[in-house]
Amino acid sequence: MAYAKLVKPGSRVDLDDVNPSKTDGLTKEEAEARIEELGAKVSKLQELHYAASENPLLIVLQGPDTSGKDGTIRNIMRFMNAQSTRVASFKAPSAIELAHDFLWRIHQQTPQKGETVIFNRSHYEDVLIVRVHDLVPKDIWKKRYKTINEFEDVLVKSGTIILKFYLCISKEEQKERLVARQQDPSKAWKLSVGDWKEREYWDEYVKAYEAALEECSTDQAPWRIIRANEKWFRNLSVLEAIHDALKPFEDDWREKLEKIGKKALADIEEYEKGK
Repeated sequence: MAYAKLVKPGSRVDLDDVNPSKTDGLTKEEAEARIEELGAKVSKLQELHYAASENPLLIVLQGPDTSGKDGTIRNIMRFMNAQSTRVASFKAPSAIELAHDFLWRIHQQTPQKGETVIFNRSHYEDVLIVRVHDLVPKDIWKKRYKTINEFEDVLVKSGTIILKFYLCISKEEQKERLVARQQDPSKAWKLSVGDWKEREYWDEYVKAYEAALEECSTDQAPWRIIRANEKWFRNLSVLEAIHDALKPFEDDWREKLEKIGKKALADIEEYEKGK
């Protein structure tokens, strides 16, 4: 069962129709058991992915403040090979980055063959925050949807597997998480006054996300909406999608590795004969 909601290309997105607290009848205990089961499978698949070195894997995480991007990354990383996995976080662009096109800094962080890269925020900030805060004119950011689709199409045609997740939480849940951080000294370091200021633009961000999901969910790189009020359901939904995306490649990766193994054995046999 797919717990993530796939955004069909060309479809309309209304985030008010998404209940971020819904968990499809699962209990936390059931979900956590399933996470461990899926995690073991993902770990084996990712090891094949790394060894076969055929397809880059790009995981994009977007969502409001406190939606759980960091927590999702921690859960994913439990089942990933540290040698072949890294995280790229995108904050406000530097002066050098601003001097280039908006995808310049993004392309430098895309994965190579056999590598997994997780984007903590991404190129979509350039149609989200820039739209909400009028950082660039509308006629500029509107053109970026097409540019982003073309960029992702280039990546897919080079073999990249792209998984894009929007972590959907409610405005009420966000407030609870922010207040909880304020009341816990060990988590206060995560806070800034900007978190509260950005809440004032909640409705504007919802519209911006809806537009990005509608305009940039394609056949080759669709968006998935993750119901993220419950962290354990969020983790299960993301991990399941990763597993389902990697599984179809398993036979091809194994076949390549078997050929490599046979060649290595033949070389060793030839070497030993010559001694």
